[in-house]
Parts: sequence; C-alpha cells; structure tokens
Amino acid sequence: MDDSDFLASRQPDLAAGGNRAAHVAATIALVLLVVGGFNWALVGLFNLDFVAALFGTMTPLSRAVYVAVGVAAVYGLVLLPRLGRSG
Repeated sequence: MDDSDFLASRQPDLAAGGNRAAHVAATIALVLLVVGGFNWALVGLFNLDFVAALFGTMTPLSRAVYVAVGVAAVYGLVLLPRLGRSG
C-alpha cells in the first residue's frame, strides 16, 4: 500500500455507501459551509457582507446563496455523526 492508498483509506466516507452523488453533495455542502463561515467572519471583523457586496443586498441571487448555505448547514448536521464514526 503506497502513501496515497493509505491517505485515501484514512479519509472519512461522508457519502453513505460510497455513492458518487452523495459524495458530490457532501463536497458542495462543505464548500458552501466554508463560504458561509468566511462571509460571517467578514461580517464580524469588518462589517462587510461579501455575498451582499457581490450580488446586492437581499437580491434573489444573494438570498439563494444564503438559503444554499443554510441547507448546507442542515446537511452538515446529517454528516456530523458519520464523521465521528469514520475513525
């Protein structure tokens, strides 16, 4: 077993059953959580809402981003127990 096989075997399988669609959904959710966290850090540190700066204050597009981040957070709650069991 080379290093890449070992590292791959140590990464948690967040997608149930190794399903590719579930893996993609988990990856998108984690990216959205990072975006949301980054946005909240900017709000807290500099009073700058990056999503609103890009797409406008409460425009349909910015609201869609906020909803997507919220849905990703709910999905993250579903993924959390799987992360704990993967070790």
